[in-house]
Amino acid sequence: MALRYVLGLQTQGSCYDKQMVEIQVAFLFRAEKTDRKPEGLLRKPLCNMTFEDFENYSYFYDLSEEDESPQSSLSIAHIISLFFYSVAFLLGVPGNAIVIWFMGFKWDKSVSTLWFLNLAIADFIFVLFLPLYITYVAMGFHWPFGKWLCKMNSFIALLNMFASVFFLTFISLDRYIRLVHPVFSYKYRTVKNTLVLSGIIWMSAAIIGGPALYFRDTATVLNNVTICYNNFHVHDRELILLTHHILIWVRLAFGYLFPLVTMVICYSLLIVKVKRRTVLTSSRLFWTIIAVVVAFFVCWTPYHIFSIVELSAHHDENLHDLLQDGIPLSTGLGFINSCLNPILYVLISKKFQAQVKTTVSEVLKLALWEVSRSGTVSEQLWSSDNARVHYCETAQ
Repeated sequence: MALRYVLGLQTQGSCYDKQMVEIQVAFLFRAEKTDRKPEGLLRKPLCNMTFEDFENYSYFYDLSEEDESPQSSLSIAHIISLFFYSVAFLLGVPGNAIVIWFMGFKWDKSVSTLWFLNLAIADFIFVLFLPLYITYVAMGFHWPFGKWLCKMNSFIALLNMFASVFFLTFISLDRYIRLVHPVFSYKYRTVKNTLVLSGIIWMSAAIIGGPALYFRDTATVLNNVTICYNNFHVHDRELILLTHHILIWVRLAFGYLFPLVTMVICYSLLIVKVKRRTVLTSSRLFWTIIAVVVAFFVCWTPYHIFSIVELSAHHDENLHDLLQDGIPLSTGLGFINSCLNPILYVLISKKFQAQVKTTVSEVLKLALWEVSRSGTVSEQLWSSDNARVHYCETAQ
């Protein structure tokens, strides 16, 4: 008998174990294999195809007597996305750690270094959680880490996206104010005010990403597979869709459109109003900022495009095949952004290049000194032992 709208959920720690519970998002499942398609339902799950829901849709297939388990093999798109996640983790952890070390502990505090320091902190926190994503996908979308890490994992991903784009927006505004309004900049552009604004940005990003802490949940489905999904805590399908649409549009507006428009206006006005353009274009900091901003939008634009398409796909199943490959690939590309900034700093910033070379040189000198010192100590111990043996033989 094919399963259609209900699922036997074994919710961990719940009194509803083994009870047939109506799934919160009924359209997670394909419709039953009949010629008649239920109105408004898709044959494949789409509601949790954003990175917040992180590919849970790959679980759900037509379940019949002949096929009673979800498909476990990963698609090529998911394998490629796994590669993206792994690269982001392997490069992002040391890269952002180095940026935090230089800008937080080695360099003098300035407004610019504080902005980039916060940007690196946001990326560093996010890449530390990437092994959870990697494990989740590699295990065929089985979540073994429990409910609270399910909530925290999605929250950190959203916190990173919003914090990163907010800091990039303020970096652009800061650059505009410094060059176009020097008097205002001299009066208010201080390290203290930057710290206050940074705190406000972190709180704003946490508030906008906060719904993940409430909606994210875990449930055990067929074959003891545990999923991490959006539980909207309602049974009305239209209300579920409305909530989902609101979350997507809020994310799109605050995490993409508003920052994009703000940055375009800032840099357009900079080019128009700064008469000595050679001063502007010859600045390494200017090109570093441009590179970081462009990298962010190149990495995240495909994801937001597919998010918009996904909203329409609830009523058009022909888009599903496009989304099934597009969402994991665009999500992986977005995650790659978390390891790009340190690479851009090394390629563009002469100060960063010099600091890296100096630090590497110091580390190598220290390592060689330790090796040579250990070798000298070993030789001294060996000579001492030989002398002791020779003395004992002479005494005998």
